[in-house]
Amino acid sequence: MLSIAFDPIYRLPLPERHRFPMDKYDLLPRQLLHEGICSPDDFHSPQKATLEQVCAIHHSNYVQRLLAENLTAKEVRSIGFPLTSQLITREFVIAGGTLWGCHQALEKGIAFNIAGGTHHAFRGHGEAFCLLNDQAIAAQYLLDQKRAQKILIIDLDVHQGNGTAAIFQEETRVFTFSMHGAKNYPFRKEISDWDIPMADHADDELFLAELQKALPKLLEDVQPDFVFYLSGVDVLATDKLGRLGMTLEGCKERDRMVLDFCHQNQLPVQCSMGGGYSEALNIIIDAHANTYHVAREIYT
Repeated sequence: MLSIAFDPIYRLPLPERHRFPMDKYDLLPRQLLHEGICSPDDFHSPQKATLEQVCAIHHSNYVQRLLAENLTAKEVRSIGFPLTSQLITREFVIAGGTLWGCHQALEKGIAFNIAGGTHHAFRGHGEAFCLLNDQAIAAQYLLDQKRAQKILIIDLDVHQGNGTAAIFQEETRVFTFSMHGAKNYPFRKEISDWDIPMADHADDELFLAELQKALPKLLEDVQPDFVFYLSGVDVLATDKLGRLGMTLEGCKERDRMVLDFCHQNQLPVQCSMGGGYSEALNIIIDAHANTYHVAREIYT
């Protein structure tokens, strides 16, 4: 049985020009059920993260202005979506899903959030479709609750997790690792604990070779007791916003390497889906579904 956070509010209605990135949140759960990867009992509708949990990471002034829908026009443009109460609620629910997933991962080894991976959100502002940083909120929660002592964040989205890197720059109990397109957004990179920038059109062989070298070093150097995995599928060659050259099979092998690493070393892992912007929606859905296929194979 897989533990998957999903709520209908993930399928946020938006104007047509903003809708495409959201369509997958409706279709991915259906695909997982259709393929028999999951059953209805695998899905959980999460509660919203509390203000206390959110403000442990984000500046309270920013959170209060966000809740009051009182961001500046420049801040709203940076986010990229029209600011609505529904969007704000969605972000709190996504963070709540990742928090719930932490408890599930500690109990069962692995858990998923159909959404999440909002790694461009900083302490005091949002960027690039990200208002609240779900995995950062959850990592801080685990530390505060003494459920983890050393956390590893593996971010394999095509875009560097700049918000996450900045949030934890002075926090030695959280190690941020990011493999991303060197010339992709954000064009001004933050400094993760370990960044591996990949050249344009980097293919499966190159990406997987770098990851294979990195994982044992991360285990040795970081010695984590909890892992967050951001499994964005915008690393595909078909992605409209990515610049890498991976195939569906290579992306699936990437997931297998990370999840096998966690399973073999008995590291609880919470997975958030991150980005995916291929022109054909079926490619995005297949790539995300592959992450669950791999998890089913490894964890059952």
